[in-house]
Amino acid sequence: MNGLYILIISVIVLGLAYMLYGRFLSKVWKIDEKIKTPAHEYEDGKEYVPTNPAVVFGYEFASIAGAGPINGPILAAGFGWLPALLWLLLGSTFFGAVHDFAALYTSVKNQGKSIGYIIELYVGKTGKRLFLIFIWLFSILVIAAFSDIVINTFTVLENHSQGTTNGSVASSSLLFIAAAVGMGFLIKKRKISDLASSIIAIDILIACIILGIFFPIILPRSLWIYIVFGYIFTASILPVWVLGQPRNYLNSFLLIAMIIAAFIGVVFINPEIHLPAFTGFNIDGRYLFPTLFITIACGAISGLHSLIVTGTVSKQISNEKHILPVSYGSMLLETMVAILALIAVGHMAVGGVLPPGSPPEIFAQAVSGFLKELGLPYEVSFIIVSLAISSFVLTTLDTVARLGRLSFQELLSTKDNDKKESTAVRVVHKPQVSEMFPVKKTSFSTFAKKLVRFVRQLPKLLNKSNIIKILKSGPTAAVFTLGPAFYLTIVGYDKIWALFGSANQLLAALTLIACTMFFRNTGRRLFMLLIPTVFMLCVTFTSLFFEIRNRVLLLWQNQQSLDDITVTSLQTAIALLLFILGIMVSVSCARKLMEKNPVEIITAKTAKG
Repeated sequence: MNGLYILIISVIVLGLAYMLYGRFLSKVWKIDEKIKTPAHEYEDGKEYVPTNPAVVFGYEFASIAGAGPINGPILAAGFGWLPALLWLLLGSTFFGAVHDFAALYTSVKNQGKSIGYIIELYVGKTGKRLFLIFIWLFSILVIAAFSDIVINTFTVLENHSQGTTNGSVASSSLLFIAAAVGMGFLIKKRKISDLASSIIAIDILIACIILGIFFPIILPRSLWIYIVFGYIFTASILPVWVLGQPRNYLNSFLLIAMIIAAFIGVVFINPEIHLPAFTGFNIDGRYLFPTLFITIACGAISGLHSLIVTGTVSKQISNEKHILPVSYGSMLLETMVAILALIAVGHMAVGGVLPPGSPPEIFAQAVSGFLKELGLPYEVSFIIVSLAISSFVLTTLDTVARLGRLSFQELLSTKDNDKKESTAVRVVHKPQVSEMFPVKKTSFSTFAKKLVRFVRQLPKLLNKSNIIKILKSGPTAAVFTLGPAFYLTIVGYDKIWALFGSANQLLAALTLIACTMFFRNTGRRLFMLLIPTVFMLCVTFTSLFFEIRNRVLLLWQNQQSLDDITVTSLQTAIALLLFILGIMVSVSCARKLMEKNPVEIITAKTAKG
């Protein structure tokens, strides 16, 4: 198979998806550009900031397009390029882009609040707290998996084929962070035009790359772990406009440059795919279902996106008409990154066998090889591609760390939600715990009730002392989120990627359930949400079951070192908690959805939809 044919087919399919299905969703979901968005209604200069759509698109795209769309397709290519390609194209069109669009739209219609807030509206505070625990655990997995990737990108290994190139990537990345802070103050204080900011961003990008080439930073891996986590900690507690927003804006230029470079390379080099179209349903004990749909998350459908669009992006949307390009458009563009990664690994394969090395390294080598044939020095192109990957992984890390920290703080909060009235829905009826779970006295229901009661009472118990005041502070919440992630990072992303994928896809399913509840209670069409929801629930619960079983068997065999046993035990505990929490949130939401009489709702702008 020829890589150019795959690229052409993908561009046509994704273009038609945006023009036909994306616009169809905008019409049936009643996007109204005349309605005032939360960014204007609650503007505070910190979280709620009306922002130019180009900047918001860059922020969204940079946040979601980290290592995920590169890692997933390359790891899943063992099943052949055809299953991966089909899931990327169909999954992104009818699953992932719909998920992102629905999540952002639902959040904008509800004061820019998170999915946890939506669950609270229709299920109650207990449902929200269970969901927040889920988000906090999921954030730990994301930080652990992605931190290891960026640390490996920075570390110069002995006898490594890339020599000190990794040191140049590290140097350019650190310069990029410093430049982003300066860019943030420039945009915020000077309010420069889009053209001026674009020119400055490109100049900064070029300067960082040149300085990185001439002044590489070479440090041991152990030290890079502390530096990366120090950065994540700082970024997670700073105001979004200081680092997060300008950094993502700068990163968007870098990623777009990487995509264009890879795109041009595929078009002109016309690479041959050396992988078979399909290798089998069982590869090394991994079955196509659910492995393919878990391994390829970003690029097809990813629950991580819902945290980003409802946690930060929805507070920056200045007009509802921007929701389609920012959410649906960003997801489809991320799919293009995944398609390019699939072509890259297919071209780098030898005799139908996947090439050695980490997925980011494989991708960087392939794209650099394309550009070398077009006349660009291999080392320069390798640094550019690696810098793009590391920059977007860091962006994902600081965004998720912020969301994990906020979830931890909100979990311990005992205050009621803000009573502001807006386009958000206010629930009149608040269900009790007895309404969320069956009354039958089975062992599971008894356990569930005890767990629910404990979750509800925990903040009040802690509030009786000063402990909760300390835990609710931003720095302390960040430490409790980054601590377990720091420990898991030591084992490497390859040993926790499957667990991360399961949690990620389960989060997508729970997000779709929450959006379905909002759509049902506001009279919007929801059939386009039902199939993705049911499918992803089946995929994720199956995968989590296998993950728990495999780790329990490892512990039962008792053939690991003490450190490995500790890490495996922590992974098993997280997987089991995710499984239980996922079932409890799903059941409570499903019971509300199946009620004959919908929850009565009141909106301040019902007439406008």
